[in-house]
Amino acid sequence: MQVSEPTLKKQNPSGMDAIVSEEYASQSKLFQEFTCVPSIDSAWVFKTCNGDRSTAMFSISQADLLANNTRKCILNSHIMRHGTSPLECQWSPFPIEMTGVSVVVPSPSGSKLLVVRNGEKYSSTKLQIVDQSHVEKEICVDQSIHGPLFTDEWFQGISWNQEETFIAYIAEESPRPKPAFDDAGYRKEGSSEKNCNSWRGQREWEENWGETYSKKGRPSLFVLDIASGDVRAARGIAKSLSVGQVVWAPPYSSGHQTHLVFVGWLEHNGFQNTPRKLGIKYCSNRPCSLYAIRCPFEEPNADNASVSGGKSDSASVATNLTPSISSAFFPRFSKDGKLLVFVSSKCAVDSGAHNATDSLHKINWASDWKIDEHLDVTDVVPLVMCPENGCFPGLYFSSMLSDPWLSNHCTMILTSAWRSTQVILSVDVLSGEVTRISPEDSDYSWSALAVNGNDVLSVSSSPINPPQISYGCQASTEDHQTSGWVWEEVTSPLMAGSDKVKALLSHHKFSILKIPVTNPSDELSNGGQLPFEAIFVSCEDSSRKPTVLVLHGGPHSTSVSSYLKSSAFLASLGFNLLIVNYRGTPGFGEEALQSLPGKVGSQDVQDCLTALDYVIKEGLIDASKVAVVGISHGGFLTTHLIGQAPDRFAVAAARNPVCNLSLMIGTTDIPDWCYAVACGTEDKHLASESPSLDHIRLFYQKSPIAHISKVKAPLLMLLGGADLRVPISNGLQYARALRERGGDIKIMIFPEDIHEINIPRSDFESFLNIGIWFKKYLK
Repeated sequence: MQVSEPTLKKQNPSGMDAIVSEEYASQSKLFQEFTCVPSIDSAWVFKTCNGDRSTAMFSISQADLLANNTRKCILNSHIMRHGTSPLECQWSPFPIEMTGVSVVVPSPSGSKLLVVRNGEKYSSTKLQIVDQSHVEKEICVDQSIHGPLFTDEWFQGISWNQEETFIAYIAEESPRPKPAFDDAGYRKEGSSEKNCNSWRGQREWEENWGETYSKKGRPSLFVLDIASGDVRAARGIAKSLSVGQVVWAPPYSSGHQTHLVFVGWLEHNGFQNTPRKLGIKYCSNRPCSLYAIRCPFEEPNADNASVSGGKSDSASVATNLTPSISSAFFPRFSKDGKLLVFVSSKCAVDSGAHNATDSLHKINWASDWKIDEHLDVTDVVPLVMCPENGCFPGLYFSSMLSDPWLSNHCTMILTSAWRSTQVILSVDVLSGEVTRISPEDSDYSWSALAVNGNDVLSVSSSPINPPQISYGCQASTEDHQTSGWVWEEVTSPLMAGSDKVKALLSHHKFSILKIPVTNPSDELSNGGQLPFEAIFVSCEDSSRKPTVLVLHGGPHSTSVSSYLKSSAFLASLGFNLLIVNYRGTPGFGEEALQSLPGKVGSQDVQDCLTALDYVIKEGLIDASKVAVVGISHGGFLTTHLIGQAPDRFAVAAARNPVCNLSLMIGTTDIPDWCYAVACGTEDKHLASESPSLDHIRLFYQKSPIAHISKVKAPLLMLLGGADLRVPISNGLQYARALRERGGDIKIMIFPEDIHEINIPRSDFESFLNIGIWFKKYLK
């Protein structure tokens, strides 16, 4: 029986044929298994009256595809240790879903919990103080005082004072009111709003911090008095500063004149020192300093100076604590209050690279410090330019624990990239000694979740092993000297959700490959000539299976050997994965990182091809069955590779790729990035909002679109409609140009998504379509 074409379309309204429809059904069911595995966002550990027992609280999240949001839950556990007996954990029977909760922050003692419910548009923000049995207090903060609290990893700062009487936090400053008009013309402020024949006009446009922050107000500092419910803004902070990461300074010995320490980013950091907020997400090269200011509740005449009240004539002025260094963030006071330790990305600020090697510094903090006193900054862990083989490569941070201190007051626990892994480090801030405390014989990636006295709660994973909770303690010898760290796996209810995933990946292996640089130029630094790495995830009989070359963005970001559901899903489909950390990747020393700026489209492309040649030469993969995928700069490399090496790739997929730097320069929130990667960091003084013809020509020559006429591989392009980092026009121009030349291309647009394409449904559909696209062309 023949079926007419209209009948087929009626049976398949999406336009899919029966084979593709079946592939969607089977792969989406498979991908659900990976999506259901919860992730651990953060954790806290509290001592109880019983010295052998502690209570751990975990914040976990899970994608909710039907609601198209992320479900957040709290899970509790009692951790017990009796002498040398194995660790014992007693878990609460079920997680508790935190519906409508933006973030939770326990008090220092663990006896109280701040629950933040950020208001939606036109609604108030709710701050709840919860004790162990009930909601003790709920404060509704009207939008006329401030907007939602910042809960991201960069501006977020929510800090209880030690007495648990005040909470300092960062929230959106209330917007200035828009002008009002009616049929009689302009209406003065204070006039009635009840006239339905009126409207609000537009106020002057203000710069924002770009990607993810385009709809947010200016980050500003506020303090809540828990007893009274009063909220006051910190006064004396210049309007040219955006603030974040606030912490309380130790109180004076007299108990008065408490200060707040916070990070301030200059809002005037455009080209040629012009006023502009350049995009800050993933950009540690934005100048910032540590500032101190008096708590607004301790200012003279403070009783008359609240957010909604009158002005204080003698308000304190914020003092720059680190004027001698161009970058200072993640401030942390030691438990005894004698040291203020912070991280610096001075190398990124000074070079123009958007991320670079970090350093650690300290300030001796006097108990009677006066706000106008100068403070000396001392190095704790300096930059590492060219690490010796296998040695400490330097510090590379993305976050820091709110309380990273061991009980000796001078040792911090930090998580940092170490080549292609993520490791846990201890740093003695008095001596500067850095020790890797996560297992050195493991290629897994580790992350510290919380410090419990002298013990560390952590999570570890690998590309084929979902997150596993571990508990570490320092081993002791008979003479009570410490001798390294011992880690015990903690059985948890979270593991039940990952059993199916483990079964799907049980026949896979992974390893970290060292890839020698081929024919290194004499002009390269020593670090730029060292081997780079690739993480190789292999199926059984890998030499007969197709391989996906996976490329990270940045270019100064790192693919570490941790679990990602997207990569695990691709591996479960029967693909080998070759995840390349080309030169320029953080975690390999500063010289290797700085070898890439000015050489994008050539050195990074060659490194990817060198890694591919390496696994082919070793007989690990089939050279005729190779796909490539990447996001952002990884998409830049994806489209470069299918143009510069058209016969080496059977299929490709790119998520929000940089395809044309000459187009991106005038549309992105980080135009300085275009100059840094294309021209080199030494030419950053030439950057301009109106690039010269020579620069535009150079941008084009270094872009994938310059090689578009040679492309053969079918390309899937996935674009976020609200992307400010690499605007949608960049990908669409390339896609249309490829189609014009007869190329095989499929375009998918996610209208509400930004650069990451991380709204749950979009993330799901994105990788589902990548899997189907690759299966179609890799038989």
